[in-house]
Amino acid sequence: MEAKRRELEALLKDMGGVLVAFSGGVDSSVLLASARIALGDFAVAATGTSASVPAHDLESARTIASRLGVRWFTTESGELDDLQYRGNPHNRCYFCKKSLFTRLLVRASEEGLPFVIEGSNTDDLTDIRPGMAAARELGIRSPFLDAGIGKDMIRRLAKYYGLPNWDKPSSPCLASRIPYGEFITPERLQRIDRSEALLRGMGFRQLRVRDHATLARVEIPPEDMGRLLDPGLREAVVAACKNAGYIYVTLDLQGYRTGAMHEAVTENERTIPDIQA
Repeated sequence: MEAKRRELEALLKDMGGVLVAFSGGVDSSVLLASARIALGDFAVAATGTSASVPAHDLESARTIASRLGVRWFTTESGELDDLQYRGNPHNRCYFCKKSLFTRLLVRASEEGLPFVIEGSNTDDLTDIRPGMAAARELGIRSPFLDAGIGKDMIRRLAKYYGLPNWDKPSSPCLASRIPYGEFITPERLQRIDRSEALLRGMGFRQLRVRDHATLARVEIPPEDMGRLLDPGLREAVVAACKNAGYIYVTLDLQGYRTGAMHEAVTENERTIPDIQA
């Protein structure tokens, strides 16, 4: 870990100045902490905001940036203005990241910072990540990829840097809870965010509320299912989801898993994000 840490910090120092695309998750938090050590005030953080961003992620970004003493700002990411994004194709993330990164490049230029960087790591290379194509096209740097760093090393570095979110579960944008091909609306995103916030407040740490029109499909780890099915808590979960706007509430017996919506993506479609805009 020590060798990788030094390699990462040296790589960042050589950049001279960076604007970090900062979500508040563990990956971008480690990237920001490393950049702060390597570059001091020439490391600046920017978080994209929209109805697609969970409210608790924005608060996490604010907290981590303050803890690190980094200058931090938010910017409207703008993806919901793009009908290609709102149509929710399987490469939806491409359009989101292209919109955000384009805006961050403008801000970086205004700040006199030569690079915009983001937190993709080597484990992302085995997943469906259309946003990485947008990063490559726009010249966004991915220091974890350059240094050959994966998720396990990132969590170890997060503990080394004393980051409070070192074990935070992944938290992709709220649009990832809507089936591909179904139109993304602010109303759908808001009810997902409300439902997940209420379940999180009940003590569920890893969860997804998948939005199937009038039906909320709740994913939690199998070991948490017994607790959720306690009559009192089950009724509270149902009430929470209905108050958020759903008519029906169901528990997915497969349990929590990242990328569940990818299960309907064909092998042919999986190749498309790397070769088309």
